Amino acid sequence: MEQRLANCWRLTVNEKKFIESALLSDVRVDGRGPLDYRKLNIKFGKNDGSAEVQLGETRVMSYVSAQLVQPYRDRPNEGTLSIFTEFSPMADPSFEPGRPGESAVELGRIIDRGLRESRAIDTESLCILSAKLVWAIRVDIHILDNAGNLVDAANIAALASLLTFRRPECSLGGEDGQQVVVHPPEVREPLPLIIHHLPVAVTFGYFSNENLVVLDPTYHEEAVMTGRMTATLNANGDVCAIQKPGGQEISHRVIMHCLRLAHVKAGDMTAKIKDAVEKHNTERALQKIKRHSSSVAVDVCGTTASLGGKQNQSDGDKEGSRLDQLKLKDETKSMECDATSSAQVQSNKKDGSSKNFVGGPSSWDPYSDCVNSDLLKASLASRAGHSTPSKKKDSRRETKPEEPQNEVKIDSAPMDTALTSGQSNEGKTLKDAVKPKHKRKKKKGSSNNAN
Repeated sequence: MEQRLANCWRLTVNEKKFIESALLSDVRVDGRGPLDYRKLNIKFGKNDGSAEVQLGETRVMSYVSAQLVQPYRDRPNEGTLSIFTEFSPMADPSFEPGRPGESAVELGRIIDRGLRESRAIDTESLCILSAKLVWAIRVDIHILDNAGNLVDAANIAALASLLTFRRPECSLGGEDGQQVVVHPPEVREPLPLIIHHLPVAVTFGYFSNENLVVLDPTYHEEAVMTGRMTATLNANGDVCAIQKPGGQEISHRVIMHCLRLAHVKAGDMTAKIKDAVEKHNTERALQKIKRHSSSVAVDVCGTTASLGGKQNQSDGDKEGSRLDQLKLKDETKSMECDATSSAQVQSNKKDGSSKNFVGGPSSWDPYSDCVNSDLLKASLASRAGHSTPSKKKDSRRETKPEEPQNEVKIDSAPMDTALTSGQSNEGKTLKDAVKPKHKRKKKKGSSNNAN
């Protein structure tokens, strides 16, 4: 009512007469018919539960949040739903900051009555622990631009935000099973609200002439009209709530006519809201797939899978050609090794040496690329079978080639002592260390004589 009076003060008498005369000829200032809605546009934010609705030039934003609270004593197994509205002076100069005015309170009550009294949201599903913890759903509605019919725009924004809202999943744990665990979205997928139906608010404007009824009044039409009625219905035609804030009296015939019109408009609005929400959900699902690049790609358009298959085939052909080249290189190396081993065997036979071939010179590397271990073992086994027993003994007596000694750092003092001892014992042998027998006897005899 305050808003309508403020608009009336800013309109001149000529403007009011022009609007009334146009309505008598079934023409509105913006070119619509008396029972036509303005263009509806619904946008969703990045976060779940945020929506912005533009109905003509009227813009409203809604945001849904949830928190765990204690339930009411008379309803211990049901959650709560509350609506809060905020009228900013930037949307309309008649709105004052601070405490919400009469129009803000009325708007919140109309939307709250339509959702709560019709049981559109299943509040029992919001219960986590009976009589202890339930989810409290809060809907904040912000008016961004006032161009008329705030009730319908705010109601559509609230429904769109509730449909896209996701609450965290909870589970009970602990020793007694009474400890509530709230899982973040990274651990478990959040859960949507259970909404049985969509109560859509449809507002009608009445003028001095009872036969003049306008649907979705604009900012200037609200300043001229003498009465208003808001009917909240769902797509099935069920009346959820009716709000008529004073003004001109309306006959029963006009009310029933408005309810029939509201039923049709509620079905159209419900279809538009559901289409917008479904489109948003598909975009949200595609964004989830794009985030996880390591996951398997999903064939959405029918062309990605075929392109991927062609790329896999080309990669497989390249890998196959590389393997063939490696196999050819290995075969050529094995042929060269066979030739070198056969040449070595023939040269050893021609020499006729008594020593067996046990591996070639000491610089030979058995782990080189040009050695075939199977051929080497076969050649050694054949040569060992043809050799004589004497040769086997000789081969056993053969010593391994001496390996180069590692250099060891020694101090100078022990080195000098070793050199002096080596020089003194240079000319002596083992025979010199052993004394002859005749010398031993003489010593014994001499010792007896001394005694």
